[in-house]
Amino acid sequence: MDNYRFILSGGGTGGHIYPAIAIANELKVRYPDAEFLFVGAKDRMEMEKVPQAGYKIEGLWISGLQRKLSLTNLMFPFKVISSLMKAAEIVKRFRPHVVVGTGGFASGPMLRVAAGKGIPCLLQEQNSYAGITNKLLANKVRKICVAYDGMEAFFPAQKIVKTGNPVRSDLVSIGTDASEAIAFFQLQPGKNIVLVLGGSLGARRINELIAEKLPLFKSMGIQLIWQCGKLYYDEYIKHESEAVRVFSFINRMDLAYSAAGIIISRAGAGAVSELSIVGKPVVFIPSPNVAEDHQTKNANSLAVVDAAILIKEKDLEAEFDTVFSRLVESKEYREELGNNIKKLAMPNAANDIVNEIEKLLK
Repeated sequence: MDNYRFILSGGGTGGHIYPAIAIANELKVRYPDAEFLFVGAKDRMEMEKVPQAGYKIEGLWISGLQRKLSLTNLMFPFKVISSLMKAAEIVKRFRPHVVVGTGGFASGPMLRVAAGKGIPCLLQEQNSYAGITNKLLANKVRKICVAYDGMEAFFPAQKIVKTGNPVRSDLVSIGTDASEAIAFFQLQPGKNIVLVLGGSLGARRINELIAEKLPLFKSMGIQLIWQCGKLYYDEYIKHESEAVRVFSFINRMDLAYSAAGIIISRAGAGAVSELSIVGKPVVFIPSPNVAEDHQTKNANSLAVVDAAILIKEKDLEAEFDTVFSRLVESKEYREELGNNIKKLAMPNAANDIVNEIEKLLK
């Protein structure tokens, strides 16, 4: 049988969306006649990114609880009831063979309803510290694919399979010849290129740091590819120059990674997995404003084995210049970090997750 029906649910950030798309792409290779439906949260970025990837998506009226008392929180029970009803209607109409959840609030109602109707469900947890939605769903699903060791702290051990996080397929085959990439970004060959990534929406503190350090970078002869995020683009485009390329969002990440000699990044799970495959030296500056401080935990799991550098936001003033200068000046140090991070890569994650989905189909 080839005409299976799959629902993939998750979103809110690129870290939940891109793994879902990668899993769908791998399923499509194996089952060209299968039907796919994504279920996300209305008004979040999945409503734009999933159709761009060629898949249908429906939105639930759901959002997370705010940490402070707000009108949004008072609406939360109504959003949950509305989302459960919509999820039930989707399951009845689409009749999926398997439902996959990649985290984020939309996957909660969807997998709860599907599991309640006896439909096999699989969770994919990207982080080293499990998200609240996935923790709540753990007892209802049949398989949980993870990227880190020690996830028995959150999930039933017998359901866990360590697969790694799926990444965009164009990253798995990044070449060593950077000349095409350097030409694409209109930069000069033979000079250090630093790639700055603040996540899909941008990172205020990283942008402030880069703007502040532009004289330092200039004195070191460094060129920048700077993804500042769409929320900050209007503020930082003024720094664009021959040596500084500023983007709201980089569509050709394969070329950006290929061009870069050093990468400065947030430590979301998707970024950590991609950068492990890329195998370049990375300075992680985790966001302190995420649930359970999971980005710091993600970055620390690499820093403790000398596979990356971790600088907390609160330590940037004191540590950045020293750490960065050492990285630029020592080729051996860059190579050591690059080699160590590449050892942690799991480039076959999408393939391994789909193997688990196939077991559920049987």
